[in-house]
Amino acid sequence: MTLELALDTFGDVSLDAEGRMKPQDAVIRDVVDQAVLADEVGVDFIGLGEHHRDDFAISSPEVILGAIAARTSRIRLGTAVTVLSSDDPIRLFQRFSTLHALSDGRGEVILGRGSFTESFPLFGYDLKDYETLFNEKLDLFTRLLRGPKVSWSGTTRPPLRNQAVFPTLARPMRAWIGVGGTPESVMRAVHYDLPMILAIIGGPAARFRPFADLYRRAADQAGQADRPIGVHSPGHVAETDAQAKEELWPHYKRLLDRIGRERGWSPVSRDHFEAEAALGALYVGSPETVARKIAATVKALGLSRFELKYASGPMPHDQLMRSIELYGSRVAPLVRDMLA
Repeated sequence: MTLELALDTFGDVSLDAEGRMKPQDAVIRDVVDQAVLADEVGVDFIGLGEHHRDDFAISSPEVILGAIAARTSRIRLGTAVTVLSSDDPIRLFQRFSTLHALSDGRGEVILGRGSFTESFPLFGYDLKDYETLFNEKLDLFTRLLRGPKVSWSGTTRPPLRNQAVFPTLARPMRAWIGVGGTPESVMRAVHYDLPMILAIIGGPAARFRPFADLYRRAADQAGQADRPIGVHSPGHVAETDAQAKEELWPHYKRLLDRIGRERGWSPVSRDHFEAEAALGALYVGSPETVARKIAATVKALGLSRFELKYASGPMPHDQLMRSIELYGSRVAPLVRDMLA
């Protein structure tokens, strides 16, 4: 398959020129500008992650993607991820089929349960129903993708009988499933005949090879030939390795230490950061360094897409824009040359 080189962001709230935190509305406008630049430099896909926190500005990815669609011509537009468990599958389908139409067939959705749980109390869901909510809503959403009318029954909403949902899809829309790295999640992707995105945010990517192999074996047995596999990992690109690390480190630490305080983790050390950059899931450095690491991951896992989460913590907008420019204009061609 043709390799897609992609970018992701959660709309991390960033610093302004005076070192103050920007308001979320300004961050959202920055995200649109970042996506427009990604389109101009040849990036294949941009994904916007849904969150409901004060450190991430994007809670309604589809609205922002619609604005991006109006200012771009070729880049594919999707999420990273949509928290399906706390959404309504029919409304979600309608929003994305609308985006798909608006963008002339460039819309897609990555479905997941998310690594944060703020959306559950916000929208009135109980975490004890975590598994049931995701499984039933995934079943309904995939039925909507595959036909103009749907019949469905479950425990999380009233049943549907030969129900038409609009707007209908004039052409197929790709949907992925985000996988954190369990055999059960892999088999769920195969069961619903969905391509899989592995979220690799720590440790060597090669340790996920058993999950990629399981997915391919199970998909082959189910008659699903050539199913795409993607990877989502964080990183940052600058002119040199030293510059990239010095730009990323304070913001990476600030982000992970905040999450760590919420979850009981120890503060992130510089040694841990350097180890992740050298051998783990952090793609930080010059274009040549980042390209070599991406190419190695693509070969190790047999990927069809690599998604770099280019914003980590409150990095300034100008640094993010330069990272995007380097990723599209220099990293992507280098990766393709290395793999060729």
